[in-house]
Amino acid sequence: MKIIDGTNAVLGRLASYVAKESLKGEEFVILNCDQVIITGTKKNIQGKFEERRSRGGSSQKNPVHIRSSEGIVKRAIRGMLPDHRSGKGKIAFKNIKCFNKIPKEFKEAKKITAGKEKPNKFIQIKEISK
Repeated sequence: MKIIDGTNAVLGRLASYVAKESLKGEEFVILNCDQVIITGTKKNIQGKFEERRSRGGSSQKNPVHIRSSEGIVKRAIRGMLPDHRSGKGKIAFKNIKCFNKIPKEFKEAKKITAGKEKPNKFIQIKEISK
């Protein structure tokens, strides 16, 4: 099991790494999902998220979008898996757990740090998931 600290990690890079490795059979725990960053201008990113959320609804054409930060990270990972409804992708998706904070059982564990340097333009997921 690999434990990743998501502080200052770029969402797309983190999601692609976790998706690729989980397809190989690895289990992942991602901590501090609210501190993962999305690159781009705040105005564009918040505008897109608000537009998607305002659609809302219960039909197939207007799905409900996730508001929690760990849900946003998990959804990004799911989008990079080949078939998350059946087969290999479903098994890989079950091996991924996301948390906003650090649970007691993972406080003393060795963590992989994902974010090394911040880009110039970014927004943290906790600002979007209000």
